[in-house]
Amino acid sequence: MTMTACYQTFNTPTGPFSVAMDQDQKILATAFGGVEVLRTRLGTMELCLDHARTTDAREQIEAYFSGGRKSFTLTLVPHGTAFQKQVWQILASIPFGETRSYAEVAAELKSAPRPVGSAAGRNPIALIIPCHRVIGSDGKLTGFAFGESIKRQLLEHESIHCEQPVSWHPSRHSAQSGKVFLRS
Repeated sequence: MTMTACYQTFNTPTGPFSVAMDQDQKILATAFGGVEVLRTRLGTMELCLDHARTTDAREQIEAYFSGGRKSFTLTLVPHGTAFQKQVWQILASIPFGETRSYAEVAAELKSAPRPVGSAAGRNPIALIIPCHRVIGSDGKLTGFAFGESIKRQLLEHESIHCEQPVSWHPSRHSAQSGKVFLRS
């Protein structure tokens, strides 16, 4: 039996953004783009347009972009391997306005940066699980499933001003917290 997800696409400052939810209003996937892009993140799942079920998610995402929200209170059900889910859990804990390097995330998992980068790239719930807040150890943006331009826009929205490439400043790295703060 094929599962059905409810979805909605709406405009954001980065362009169209789509969100898909299961019948219990839990987020399955998001995409910077329309329903065609969202469909690639859901596999064989059927999609039905449903503005009523997706209203809370849309309102929280719009509030994020308007500056009224720094975190989300949505229930998420990302599908992935156990390792991917561990990575996504760490990504979800990175606060608004802060970044971590792939190496820092890898160290938390006693793993290597490449598998962490691969898991971040397969994050089905972009923005809400903030994989855009993960950068290279040298401060470079280093990829994003929806393009570095959108990643840069999201980081700048969170007041993490970037130049190409982002400069690594050891004085902005807190050894105590393991957090990287990039400021202009």
